[in-house]
Amino acid sequence: MMNGMNMQQMVKQAKEMQKKMMAEHEELAKQQFVGQAPDGMVTATFTGDNKLVNLEIKPEAVDPDDIGMLSDLVLAAVNDGMKKVNDATQSTLGKYTRGLGM
Repeated sequence: MMNGMNMQQMVKQAKEMQKKMMAEHEELAKQQFVGQAPDGMVTATFTGDNKLVNLEIKPEAVDPDDIGMLSDLVLAAVNDGMKKVNDATQSTLGKYTRGLGM
């Protein structure tokens, strides 16, 4: 009888934790994260669910003779934005997976 009570309590706690995790995930998805290339020449804005929603390129970043530089700036801004989303996700949701040893 005691094991049944413990199991019911564990299931209840798991459901509560899942509910909290979903709410925090939804809240995270509403946030915006801005990644920038050096000197702010390119900015990339992401939502917390990894969607690129805006990409701004300053006119002085566009050099028709050096498209490679523009590509590098875009990549830097996108990667910076994605890192910010990932860091926030880990900070917010990582507490639910720490210590699981998977």
